Amino acid sequence: MPSAARRLRPLHVVLVGLAVLLLLTSIAPARAEPRAGYPPLPIALDRGFVGNLTAPTLAPGNSGTISFTVSDPLAAPLTSVRVDLGVYAFNGFPGNATSFVPVAGAPVLVTPSTSGPQANLSVGSVAPGHVYDGSVGIASASTTPSGTFAVRVSLAFNESGTAYYLASRGWFNASVWAAATELPNGSATLNLSVLGVSGVLPETAVLVRSSEFDWVLAGLLAATFLLVGAAAWVYFRRGGSRSGAR
Repeated sequence: MPSAARRLRPLHVVLVGLAVLLLLTSIAPARAEPRAGYPPLPIALDRGFVGNLTAPTLAPGNSGTISFTVSDPLAAPLTSVRVDLGVYAFNGFPGNATSFVPVAGAPVLVTPSTSGPQANLSVGSVAPGHVYDGSVGIASASTTPSGTFAVRVSLAFNESGTAYYLASRGWFNASVWAAATELPNGSATLNLSVLGVSGVLPETAVLVRSSEFDWVLAGLLAATFLLVGAAAWVYFRRGGSRSGAR
């Protein structure tokens, strides 16, 4: 006969998903860049700039690596390429408490010269058809709480004398995101002009688990966070409009 804990597991999964949805709909972090009206790129190209995002699962006090690639799907080289990553939100377990960084003991991003909640990486130039393999360290403390830490991503570059800027969901507050992704009749859209960016990127999350942390719920928590966080990017990257709205 299944135990009470096993019978309650589906309820736990539902609660985890609801907690993540509440977190993502209430995000209100500061933007890394001013809303300067960057020219929109074809939405179908968004997936061609930053990809292969991978993040580790850490025990408190351990460290790992977040890796990614930067590619050039355009006809001319990308110059002055910069990738910014930031740990910005936390979904805790048990209890599914949600909060925004700074959180006591939150993991920090580590580069050869910096350590903190955000890392700014200079990539230089990327030629058409070429791929840059990048990474940044991430370190937890012995006091890091168990749960999922969301990591947002942005990309800035110049191409043929024009500056472009792409960012993931985590760089926008809830009201700006809603204004850019929902029409008055409730239908979905994506207006890059409202966001003030050239495109939308995916993001990732780092899972921190203590020795007593439930492996199954840990995986479900991380998977839910990533799927919900990337849903808009996956949906809206289809198509080729440069108008700024779809």
